Amino acid sequence: MPAADKTIEKALSLVAQSRSLRERALERRRELQRRTEYMTAKPVYILKKNGGRQLSLRLDS
Repeated sequence: MPAADKTIEKALSLVAQSRSLRERALERRRELQRRTEYMTAKPVYILKKNGGRQLSLRLDS
């Protein structure tokens, strides 16, 4: 029976190690995705370099 117990312990250890690697890989992918979205995000506003018109506001009316 000790051989079977060792085999089970080894299998459970490999499963835990595999899960740990998978979770680290998933976290790394999430971090890379977050960085990529941050770098490729378009600005909320776009300023016109040439042209455009400024509107006058008549506040005394």
